Amino acid sequence: MVLIKIKCVFCKKDYFRPAGRINEAKKFNWNQFCSAKCHSKFKTKKQALKCENCNKKIIRTPHEISSHNYCSRSCAIIINNKKYGRKRLNPSYKICEQCKQKYKKSTNNKKFCSKECRKKSTRHNPGKLLKIIKDTAKRIKRTPGRREFKEGIDGVCIRIFGSWNKTISMAGLIPNRSYDNRMYKRARIKALNGHLCDSISEALIDNWLYKNKIIHSKNVSYPNTNHKADWATFLGEKKIFIEYFGLANDSLKYNYCIQEKEILCKKQNISLIAIYPKDLYPKVNMENNLKNKFREYSLI
Repeated sequence: MVLIKIKCVFCKKDYFRPAGRINEAKKFNWNQFCSAKCHSKFKTKKQALKCENCNKKIIRTPHEISSHNYCSRSCAIIINNKKYGRKRLNPSYKICEQCKQKYKKSTNNKKFCSKECRKKSTRHNPGKLLKIIKDTAKRIKRTPGRREFKEGIDGVCIRIFGSWNKTISMAGLIPNRSYDNRMYKRARIKALNGHLCDSISEALIDNWLYKNKIIHSKNVSYPNTNHKADWATFLGEKKIFIEYFGLANDSLKYNYCIQEKEILCKKQNISLIAIYPKDLYPKVNMENNLKNKFREYSLI
């Protein structure tokens, strides 16, 4: 057996190996090692690092290596305590809104130092309630509505003063008109053709349609919705809805309902004749205003 001297790929140490084995390794492009230990160390991907605290040598695999490497948890704590001081060593304080005493600020944004202070603050007295309403009205420059108070004081006000409008009056403000008493006093009035109308204004329009011989139906549903049109008529096969928007610009909710009806009419290809209080009052102008609206659709 012929032995040839070669170098270990890992430790670079000279050693002797049979010529047949050397030729075989060259044929298959294999690396050659002096021992199994060198072979194992060559294949491993572990890296030698130094602990950032004590400079001790540590071995880590690639997935264990991070931006900061320590030999133990103790070393990591020593470094981190130097860089980042613990919050409990420098606590921040807040002032309780009820008792005005200092208390330690916690992670959740509390306004009171204890449950007792929180309960006391929610027990509004009449004077405090009226002051909140007056301050809000001064800030928004108008009479506030119930839903504008997120603290839920509207229920307390109703329980103490009897109703929300009475509360507003006690605060020296003019109450917003309710849905039953906006623009008109709600009433059930029978028109000339027997239709029941919800107001005098609706009765005026219904009577005008009857006198001008415009055939119409009352309270007709919009397709696939819960909305209802005040009246509906036909021009050939073309459907036309007639609406009296008596509360326009008197309520955000009512204005949103008007927009919904206009969008529905466009989608369903239905013509919409919108009548507003300015078209009816003063009554001297009502006849001309309504005739001009209905002439556009050739109904007169």
